[in-house]
Amino acid sequence: MIGSVVVVLVVVVALVFGLLRSVRIVPEFQRLVVFRLGRIQGNKGPGLILVNPLTDKVNIVDLREQYLEIPHQIAITKDNAPISIDFIMFYKVIDPTMSVVQVRDFSGAALNIAATTLRSVVGDMSLDDVLSKREEMNGFLRVRLDEVTERWGVKVTNVEVREINPPPQVQEAMTRQMSAERTRRAAVTEAEGQKRAAITVAEGQQQAMILQAEGQKQAAVLAAEGERQAAVLKAQGLSDALATVTGVAREIDSNTMLFQYLDALRQLAASPATKFVLPMELTNLLSGVRQAAEALTGTSPTRSAVSTNGKSATTQSQG
Repeated sequence: MIGSVVVVLVVVVALVFGLLRSVRIVPEFQRLVVFRLGRIQGNKGPGLILVNPLTDKVNIVDLREQYLEIPHQIAITKDNAPISIDFIMFYKVIDPTMSVVQVRDFSGAALNIAATTLRSVVGDMSLDDVLSKREEMNGFLRVRLDEVTERWGVKVTNVEVREINPPPQVQEAMTRQMSAERTRRAAVTEAEGQKRAAITVAEGQQQAMILQAEGQKQAAVLAAEGERQAAVLKAQGLSDALATVTGVAREIDSNTMLFQYLDALRQLAASPATKFVLPMELTNLLSGVRQAAEALTGTSPTRSAVSTNGKSATTQSQG
Protein backbone atom coordinates (compact mmCIF):
# COMPACT_ATOMS: atom_id res chain seq x y z
CA MET A 1 0.00 0.00 0.00
CA ILE A 2 2.74 2.40 0.99
CA GLY A 3 4.70 1.46 -2.10
CA SER A 4 1.75 2.31 -4.33
CA VAL A 5 1.38 5.70 -2.67
CA VAL A 6 5.05 6.45 -3.17
CA VAL A 7 4.84 5.50 -6.84
CA VAL A 8 1.83 7.74 -7.31
CA LEU A 9 3.61 10.63 -5.64
CA VAL A 10 6.69 10.12 -7.79
CA VAL A 11 4.55 10.09 -10.94
CA VAL A 12 2.72 13.24 -9.89
CA VAL A 13 5.97 15.08 -9.10
CA ALA A 14 7.41 13.95 -12.44
CA LEU A 15 4.34 15.18 -14.26
CA VAL A 16 4.45 18.53 -12.47
CA PHE A 17 8.15 18.90 -13.15
CA GLY A 18 7.66 17.93 -16.79
CA LEU A 19 4.81 20.37 -17.12
CA LEU A 20 6.95 23.14 -15.68
CA ARG A 21 9.77 22.25 -18.06
CA SER A 22 7.36 22.20 -21.00
CA VAL A 23 5.97 25.71 -20.50
CA ARG A 24 8.34 28.61 -21.31
CA ILE A 25 7.58 32.32 -21.22
CA VAL A 26 9.84 34.11 -23.64
CA PRO A 27 10.27 37.93 -23.27
CA GLU A 28 10.30 40.29 -26.25
CA PHE A 29 14.10 40.67 -26.35
CA GLN A 30 14.79 36.90 -26.41
CA ARG A 31 14.25 34.00 -28.77
CA LEU A 32 14.33 30.23 -28.20
CA VAL A 33 16.23 28.10 -30.71
CA VAL A 34 14.69 24.61 -30.41
CA PHE A 35 16.46 21.37 -31.34
CA ARG A 36 14.25 18.25 -31.40
CA LEU A 37 16.10 14.99 -31.44
CA GLY A 38 19.15 16.91 -32.71
CA ARG A 39 17.40 18.65 -35.61
CA ILE A 40 16.85 22.38 -35.71
CA GLN A 41 13.21 23.42 -35.35
CA GLY A 42 13.77 27.16 -35.75
CA ASN A 43 13.40 29.95 -33.23
CA LYS A 44 10.32 30.55 -31.15
CA GLY A 45 8.97 33.47 -29.18
CA PRO A 46 8.10 35.80 -27.74
CA GLY A 47 5.22 34.76 -25.48
CA LEU A 48 4.11 31.38 -24.08
CA ILE A 49 5.99 28.50 -25.67
CA LEU A 50 5.40 24.75 -25.10
CA VAL A 51 8.31 22.38 -25.55
CA ASN A 52 8.82 18.69 -24.95
CA PRO A 53 11.40 18.33 -22.19
CA LEU A 54 12.19 14.76 -23.23
CA THR A 55 12.95 15.40 -26.92
CA ASP A 56 13.60 19.14 -27.21
CA LYS A 57 16.72 21.07 -26.35
CA VAL A 58 16.37 24.85 -26.00
CA ASN A 59 19.02 27.57 -26.50
CA ILE A 60 18.18 31.11 -25.35
CA VAL A 61 19.41 33.96 -27.63
CA ASP A 62 19.40 37.61 -26.53
CA LEU A 63 18.46 40.05 -29.31
CA ARG A 64 19.54 43.20 -27.49
CA GLU A 65 22.63 45.13 -28.53
CA GLN A 66 25.67 44.01 -26.58
CA TYR A 67 29.30 45.02 -26.36
CA LEU A 68 32.58 43.20 -26.24
CA GLU A 69 35.72 44.75 -24.78
CA ILE A 70 38.86 44.01 -26.76
CA PRO A 71 41.92 44.30 -24.45
CA HIS A 72 45.15 46.06 -25.44
CA GLN A 73 46.60 44.65 -28.64
CA ILE A 74 50.09 45.38 -29.95
CA ALA A 75 50.03 46.31 -33.63
CA ILE A 76 52.70 47.53 -36.06
CA THR A 77 51.88 50.58 -38.15
CA LYS A 78 52.79 51.10 -41.79
CA ASP A 79 55.93 53.02 -40.77
CA ASN A 80 57.03 50.19 -38.40
CA ALA A 81 56.01 51.85 -35.14
CA PRO A 82 54.66 49.49 -32.43
CA ILE A 83 51.49 50.76 -30.85
CA SER A 84 49.07 49.44 -28.21
CA ILE A 85 45.33 49.83 -28.88
CA ASP A 86 42.19 48.68 -27.12
CA PHE A 87 38.63 49.19 -28.32
CA ILE A 88 35.00 48.22 -27.78
CA MET A 89 32.86 46.38 -30.30
CA PHE A 90 29.06 46.75 -30.24
CA TYR A 91 27.04 44.00 -31.89
CA LYS A 92 23.50 42.73 -32.22
CA VAL A 93 22.09 39.28 -33.14
CA ILE A 94 19.89 39.53 -36.22
CA ASP A 95 19.48 35.78 -36.89
CA PRO A 96 19.15 33.67 -33.69
CA THR A 97 19.34 30.35 -35.55
CA MET A 98 22.58 31.27 -37.37
CA SER A 99 24.16 32.59 -34.18
CA VAL A 100 23.64 29.18 -32.55
CA VAL A 101 24.32 26.92 -35.51
CA GLN A 102 27.25 28.70 -37.20
CA VAL A 103 29.46 29.59 -34.21
CA ARG A 104 30.00 27.77 -30.91
CA ASP A 105 31.36 30.64 -28.77
CA PHE A 106 30.67 33.98 -30.36
CA SER A 107 32.48 36.02 -27.67
CA GLY A 108 35.74 34.05 -28.06
CA ALA A 109 35.49 34.05 -31.85
CA ALA A 110 34.74 37.78 -31.95
CA LEU A 111 37.65 38.53 -29.60
CA ASN A 112 40.15 36.73 -31.81
CA ILE A 113 38.80 38.07 -35.11
CA ALA A 114 38.84 41.58 -33.64
CA ALA A 115 42.50 41.27 -32.66
CA THR A 116 43.58 40.05 -36.10
CA THR A 117 41.41 42.65 -37.86
CA LEU A 118 42.92 45.42 -35.72
CA ARG A 119 46.44 44.40 -36.71
CA SER A 120 45.43 44.30 -40.37
CA VAL A 121 43.85 47.75 -40.31
CA VAL A 122 46.66 49.39 -38.32
CA GLY A 123 49.27 47.81 -40.63
CA ASP A 124 47.79 49.77 -43.55
CA MET A 125 48.01 53.11 -41.71
CA SER A 126 50.89 55.30 -40.64
CA LEU A 127 51.39 56.35 -37.02
CA ASP A 128 50.21 59.89 -37.69
CA ASP A 129 47.04 58.57 -39.33
CA VAL A 130 46.37 56.22 -36.44
CA LEU A 131 46.70 59.09 -33.97
CA SER A 132 44.77 61.68 -35.97
CA LYS A 133 42.22 59.66 -37.97
CA ARG A 134 40.51 57.71 -35.23
CA GLU A 135 37.06 57.95 -36.79
CA GLU A 136 38.37 56.57 -40.06
CA MET A 137 40.03 53.66 -38.25
CA ASN A 138 36.78 52.96 -36.38
CA GLY A 139 34.96 52.76 -39.70
CA PHE A 140 37.54 50.36 -41.16
CA LEU A 141 37.32 48.09 -38.13
CA ARG A 142 33.53 48.04 -38.18
CA VAL A 143 33.37 47.15 -41.88
CA ARG A 144 36.01 44.41 -41.59
CA LEU A 145 34.42 42.83 -38.50
CA ASP A 146 30.94 43.02 -39.97
CA GLU A 147 32.09 41.13 -43.05
CA VAL A 148 33.19 38.25 -40.83
CA THR A 149 30.34 38.21 -38.30
CA GLU A 150 27.63 38.50 -40.94
CA ARG A 151 27.81 34.77 -41.63
CA TRP A 152 27.23 34.16 -37.91
CA GLY A 153 23.96 36.05 -37.95
CA VAL A 154 25.49 38.94 -35.97
CA LYS A 155 25.64 42.59 -37.02
CA VAL A 156 28.51 44.80 -35.79
CA THR A 157 26.84 48.15 -35.17
CA ASN A 158 29.78 50.21 -33.98
CA VAL A 159 33.46 50.09 -33.05
CA GLU A 160 35.07 52.66 -30.75
CA VAL A 161 38.81 52.85 -30.08
CA ARG A 162 39.27 53.78 -26.42
CA GLU A 163 42.99 54.21 -25.95
CA ILE A 164 46.08 54.43 -28.16
CA ASN A 165 49.46 54.14 -26.47
CA PRO A 166 52.45 54.87 -28.71
CA PRO A 167 55.98 53.94 -27.59
CA PRO A 168 57.71 56.16 -24.97
CA GLN A 169 60.10 57.61 -27.55
CA VAL A 170 57.18 58.58 -29.75
CA GLN A 171 55.33 60.08 -26.80
CA GLU A 172 58.37 62.19 -25.92
CA ALA A 173 58.70 63.37 -29.53
CA MET A 174 55.00 64.16 -29.60
CA THR A 175 55.36 66.17 -26.40
CA ARG A 176 58.22 68.21 -27.86
CA GLN A 177 56.30 68.70 -31.09
CA MET A 178 53.20 69.80 -29.19
CA SER A 179 55.29 72.24 -27.13
CA ALA A 180 56.89 73.66 -30.27
CA GLU A 181 53.50 73.94 -31.93
CA ARG A 182 52.07 75.79 -28.96
CA THR A 183 55.08 78.13 -28.94
CA ARG A 184 54.61 78.77 -32.64
CA ARG A 185 50.91 79.44 -32.20
CA ALA A 186 51.66 81.80 -29.32
CA ALA A 187 54.21 83.68 -31.47
CA VAL A 188 51.79 83.83 -34.38
CA THR A 189 49.00 85.03 -32.11
CA GLU A 190 51.26 87.68 -30.57
CA ALA A 191 52.45 88.84 -34.00
CA GLU A 192 48.88 88.97 -35.23
CA GLY A 193 47.92 91.02 -32.19
CA GLN A 194 50.80 93.43 -32.74
CA LYS A 195 49.87 93.71 -36.40
CA ARG A 196 46.26 94.52 -35.60
CA ALA A 197 47.36 96.99 -32.92
CA ALA A 198 49.72 98.71 -35.38
CA ILE A 199 46.98 98.85 -37.99
CA THR A 200 44.55 100.28 -35.45
CA VAL A 201 47.09 102.90 -34.32
CA ALA A 202 47.89 103.82 -37.94
CA GLU A 203 44.21 104.13 -38.75
CA GLY A 204 43.73 106.30 -35.66
CA GLN A 205 46.64 108.53 -36.65
CA GLN A 206 45.31 108.74 -40.19
CA GLN A 207 41.88 109.73 -38.94
CA ALA A 208 43.45 112.27 -36.58
CA MET A 209 45.52 113.78 -39.42
CA ILE A 210 42.46 113.90 -41.64
CA LEU A 211 40.45 115.60 -38.93
CA GLN A 212 43.31 118.00 -38.19
CA ALA A 213 43.70 118.85 -41.89
CA GLU A 214 39.95 119.29 -42.17
CA GLY A 215 40.01 121.59 -39.14
CA GLN A 216 42.92 123.61 -40.55
CA LYS A 217 41.11 123.84 -43.86
CA GLN A 218 37.95 125.09 -42.21
CA ALA A 219 39.99 127.52 -40.07
CA ALA A 220 41.78 128.83 -43.17
CA VAL A 221 38.49 129.20 -45.00
CA LEU A 222 36.96 131.03 -42.07
CA ALA A 223 40.08 133.24 -41.71
CA ALA A 224 40.06 134.05 -45.43
CA GLU A 225 36.36 134.78 -45.25
CA GLY A 226 36.98 137.06 -42.25
CA GLU A 227 39.81 138.86 -44.03
CA ARG A 228 37.68 139.25 -47.13
CA GLN A 229 34.81 140.68 -45.15
CA ALA A 230 37.23 142.98 -43.26
CA ALA A 231 38.76 144.17 -46.54
CA VAL A 232 35.29 144.74 -47.97
CA LEU A 233 34.26 146.67 -44.90
CA LYS A 234 37.53 148.67 -44.94
CA ALA A 235 37.11 149.46 -48.62
CA GLN A 236 33.53 150.47 -47.99
CA GLY A 237 34.73 152.74 -45.14
CA LEU A 238 37.39 154.35 -47.32
CA SER A 239 34.89 154.75 -50.10
CA ASP A 240 32.43 156.38 -47.75
CA ALA A 241 35.20 158.61 -46.34
CA LEU A 242 36.34 159.66 -49.81
CA ALA A 243 32.79 160.30 -50.83
CA THR A 244 32.32 162.46 -47.75
CA VAL A 245 35.59 164.33 -48.37
CA THR A 246 34.70 164.83 -52.00
CA GLY A 247 31.29 166.13 -51.07
CA VAL A 248 32.73 168.52 -48.50
CA ALA A 249 35.44 169.66 -50.94
CA ARG A 250 32.83 170.49 -53.52
CA GLU A 251 31.00 172.66 -51.05
CA ILE A 252 33.99 174.78 -49.83
CA ASP A 253 35.24 177.78 -51.92
CA SER A 254 38.75 178.73 -53.11
CA ASN A 255 39.35 181.15 -50.22
CA THR A 256 38.90 178.39 -47.72
CA MET A 257 41.42 176.28 -49.62
CA LEU A 258 43.75 179.25 -49.71
CA PHE A 259 43.56 179.69 -45.99
CA GLN A 260 44.34 175.99 -45.57
CA TYR A 261 47.43 176.38 -47.76
CA LEU A 262 48.58 179.43 -45.82
CA ASP A 263 48.16 177.62 -42.54
CA ALA A 264 50.18 174.74 -43.91
CA LEU A 265 52.96 177.17 -45.01
CA ARG A 266 52.95 178.78 -41.57
CA GLN A 267 53.41 175.43 -39.90
CA LEU A 268 56.12 174.60 -42.44
CA ALA A 269 57.99 177.81 -41.62
CA ALA A 270 57.81 177.06 -37.90
CA SER A 271 59.33 173.62 -38.41
CA PRO A 272 63.02 173.23 -37.39
CA ALA A 273 63.75 171.19 -40.49
CA THR A 274 66.31 172.50 -43.00
CA LYS A 275 64.78 170.76 -46.00
CA PHE A 276 61.31 171.41 -47.30
CA VAL A 277 59.19 169.65 -49.88
CA LEU A 278 57.03 172.11 -51.81
CA PRO A 279 54.12 171.04 -53.93
CA MET A 280 54.02 171.63 -57.69
CA GLU A 281 51.08 173.91 -57.25
CA LEU A 282 53.29 176.55 -55.50
CA THR A 283 52.93 179.05 -58.36
CA ASN A 284 49.21 178.72 -58.35
CA LEU A 285 49.31 179.22 -54.59
CA LEU A 286 51.36 182.39 -54.87
CA SER A 287 49.10 183.67 -57.58
CA GLY A 288 46.16 183.06 -55.33
CA VAL A 289 47.87 184.86 -52.45
CA ARG A 290 48.60 187.88 -54.67
CA GLN A 291 45.09 188.02 -55.90
CA ALA A 292 43.86 187.82 -52.35
CA ALA A 293 46.19 190.66 -51.32
CA GLU A 294 45.07 192.85 -54.24
CA ALA A 295 41.53 192.09 -53.37
CA LEU A 296 42.17 193.40 -49.89
CA THR A 297 43.94 196.65 -51.14
CA GLY A 298 41.40 197.32 -53.87
CA THR A 299 43.96 197.85 -56.72
CA SER A 300 44.26 195.99 -59.97
CA PRO A 301 47.56 195.24 -61.65
CA THR A 302 46.05 196.01 -65.02
CA ARG A 303 44.89 199.43 -63.98
CA SER A 304 48.31 200.31 -62.47
CA ALA A 305 50.01 199.34 -65.65
CA VAL A 306 47.62 201.46 -67.66
CA SER A 307 48.08 204.41 -65.34
CA THR A 308 51.84 204.15 -65.47
CA ASN A 309 51.84 203.83 -69.21
CA GLY A 310 49.55 206.79 -69.49
CA LYS A 311 51.70 208.91 -67.25
CA SER A 312 54.70 208.06 -69.26
CA ALA A 313 52.92 208.90 -72.42
CA THR A 314 51.80 212.17 -71.01
CA THR A 315 55.22 213.02 -69.85
CA GLN A 316 56.68 212.29 -73.23
CA SER A 317 54.02 214.42 -74.89
CA GLN A 318 54.79 217.38 -72.77
CA GLY A 319 58.41 217.23 -73.48
